[in-house]
Amino acid sequence: MNQYLHQLTLRLAAGVLQLPDATRQVHAAYVRSRQQADGGFPGREGGSDLYYTGFALRSLFLLGELSGPPADRAADFLRSRFQLGPKQSVLDLMSLIYGATLLNFSAGIDVLAEAAPSWRDAVAESLEQLRRDDGGYAKSREGRAGSTYQSFLVTLCLQLIDRPLPQPERLVEFVLSQRCETGGFRDVRAAKRASTNPSAAGIGALQLLDALDNEVAESTIDFLGGMQTEEGGLRANTRIPVADLLSTFTGVVTLTDLRGLDAIEPSAALRFARILERPDGGFCGAIWDADADVEYAFYGLGCLGSLRSHAT
Repeated sequence: MNQYLHQLTLRLAAGVLQLPDATRQVHAAYVRSRQQADGGFPGREGGSDLYYTGFALRSLFLLGELSGPPADRAADFLRSRFQLGPKQSVLDLMSLIYGATLLNFSAGIDVLAEAAPSWRDAVAESLEQLRRDDGGYAKSREGRAGSTYQSFLVTLCLQLIDRPLPQPERLVEFVLSQRCETGGFRDVRAAKRASTNPSAAGIGALQLLDALDNEVAESTIDFLGGMQTEEGGLRANTRIPVADLLSTFTGVVTLTDLRGLDAIEPSAALRFARILERPDGGFCGAIWDADADVEYAFYGLGCLGSLRSHAT
């Protein structure tokens, strides 16, 4: 597991596995309780889907619990959802492929063993249909412009399936064009300001493309440092006054990658994550949020694991 996403997951797992046993057990029980009869995991409403199943599997992996019957059932769900076609989003593709990768690594289950030998090439061809004239990748075939976040996802997918990115210099140019004068990155060219999550995606893409320089890194550190609120967490952008767990997680991961975590107060970010931690397992998304789901379980565990050494 030597790719970007693998390295990040292993880094997070190393931190989570140092949390108290009681903490890990309650969150593992919560995630397992969300598994459905078909083996997948749902969001806050509706049935199983690939997006939430991907987060559940990543959470169980961080907790050292991705094995046994839950892993077998999840593998069956992923097999049932493996398809290549115009309705398959990049997010779903990545959730499926990375979930399958984690199941193979952790439980020895080869989800895609019976897939056609050419499935990786088919995925790569499908992704390239999202390429736009600006050099980036759109969310869908109907999208007219590239997205920083979607471009990051495409680059991750291609690395996971060991396929080259066509014309990487065009994507580097696109990602750099998404930078804002105030620091950070916007998601789409029509956006007027930078945001935390597109900034994390922009830095991630540049790291994958081996195109991150010191000036971009330092300006992004400054931008993310300014996103911490009095609550301790990070907000999505300058127009949103409150912090949320997703932005806190992506901000902490990116600042750690950039060796710039001292741009925020890590102990305050850890306290924020703990405020959102539910005693019966799982995490809420923000102070005003009363519900938990497996996606925020992953973000919360990632924050606890990344910031554990900053407890006060």
